[in-house]
Amino acid sequence: MHLDPATTAVVAVDMQNAFCHPDGSLYAPGSEEAIDPIADLIQRAREADAQVIYTRDVHPPEQFEESYYYDEFDQWGEHVLEDSWDAELVGELEVRGEDHVVEKHTYDAFYNTELEGWLSARGIRDLVICGTLANVCVLHTGGSAGLRDFRPIMVEDCIGCIEPDHREYALEHAEWLFGEVVERDDLEFDAP
Repeated sequence: MHLDPATTAVVAVDMQNAFCHPDGSLYAPGSEEAIDPIADLIQRAREADAQVIYTRDVHPPEQFEESYYYDEFDQWGEHVLEDSWDAELVGELEVRGEDHVVEKHTYDAFYNTELEGWLSARGIRDLVICGTLANVCVLHTGGSAGLRDFRPIMVEDCIGCIEPDHREYALEHAEWLFGEVVERDDLEFDAP
């Protein structure tokens, strides 16, 4: 698959200590295993001058105090609290000045963030989606991208998970409903 770097962004979803580091509050070994493949994908994108975007799942401690139904702390326990080590991006993935970081407060990186406008203002149409967790934030962000008429391209070997069958489910669902699924080696960043 050939992608024009001028209209492409790699979106690394929630590669944070909470999910990727053994001391993280929601550590999943599959998330840690995705770090090196994602670093390689990002390096290739940078060499071609494609945009790199990182998302960070961040929760103020009081976020769910007034909630009626939606409460991630009930589901997962307290995690990625703002200003915590848990919420920081893993050190192996270098955030550069030209990268864009999106702070989100739900599973979907488009919900109540500036991401859609930021992408549209730069003419970015193709989103190469990687990160963690496959069946949670990666899936919801990819689906939301498709609903907004971006092209979600899910990179199978760059997506972390709690269990391998979670990744399999998420990718089958994505390919069936809203996006494309590829391996990292199938991607080429080159101008037409």
